[in-house]
Amino acid sequence: MSVQYKDYYETLGVPRTASDDQIKKSFRKLARQYHPDVAKDKKKAEEKFKEINEAYEVLSDSTKRKKYDELGANWKSGADFRPPPGWEGFTGGQAFRGRGTGGQEFEFHFGGTGFSDFFEQLFGSRMRGGAGGFGRTAGFEDEEFTERGRDIEGDILVTLEEALRGSVRTVNVRHTVGRSIKTETHQVKIPPGVTEGQKLRLAGRGETGAGGGAAGDLYLRVRLARHPDFEVVDHNLIYEAELAPWEAVLGANLSVPALDGRVNIKIPPGTQNGQKLRVRARGLPARDGARGDLIVVTKIAVPFKVTDAERKLWEQLARESKFNPRD
Repeated sequence: MSVQYKDYYETLGVPRTASDDQIKKSFRKLARQYHPDVAKDKKKAEEKFKEINEAYEVLSDSTKRKKYDELGANWKSGADFRPPPGWEGFTGGQAFRGRGTGGQEFEFHFGGTGFSDFFEQLFGSRMRGGAGGFGRTAGFEDEEFTERGRDIEGDILVTLEEALRGSVRTVNVRHTVGRSIKTETHQVKIPPGVTEGQKLRLAGRGETGAGGGAAGDLYLRVRLARHPDFEVVDHNLIYEAELAPWEAVLGANLSVPALDGRVNIKIPPGTQNGQKLRVRARGLPARDGARGDLIVVTKIAVPFKVTDAERKLWEQLARESKFNPRD
């Protein structure tokens, strides 16, 4: 099955030699620009946001990036692409193509998960385990058996806003068995509090069983979309707040973003670089309904350039201050 090649470096606007910091900086800039909550054209922004997240998902992971780079730099964005031999083993399962129950060849792919066919074919979809359970069917001869269909597993991109409030997503699964093509549409409930790597199970929506055997299940593995402002640790949101030196010394009142509005926090006098300030219950929900925290990590920023008047004030401060950080 051929799909359109995705140039992830082009998507993020960085060269193939870009450092991790360059990739992260470009992602944050683009993600802020195209985040659906702030963009005017929400539909267009949502698609662009997914593309940016997919590119960052691959290029920010050293293993995925190495494997992606092995494809070479000669592919053109949008060109037809078929993965080379050896890629099937990378996902830990059979990507898209194989033999199902009864020995029939099959293909399948997802739609509406937030990931492109290109990503799914190289990094996502797979079959789980063996051919499923076997059992003797009552009333048949000994040599006749039922065979449970295999489970299907794929990825679904979930925004932090969806993890906060929950949502219902439409996901399409196209099964190709031999010459027969069947497309199924499922409404997938994403409950509040889903976490990275959690698997959403749709019972009986996997591969069809043989000989009257039960169908396998469909599992969608949650991938939390990267956010331009927050990192996620457990159910806590980590936000890095930049402070001017005088704000750290004298203290300040600061407005910081949260997923459900802004929060005013007090920066105490003498705040240190890397100090953590906790805003309770403004993070992501857990399964029991309790919410994690918003943790604000301070980063003291120093101006790159100063005016002559500012330089004189800094020089005066240097003469009069008794502070020595090396004591």
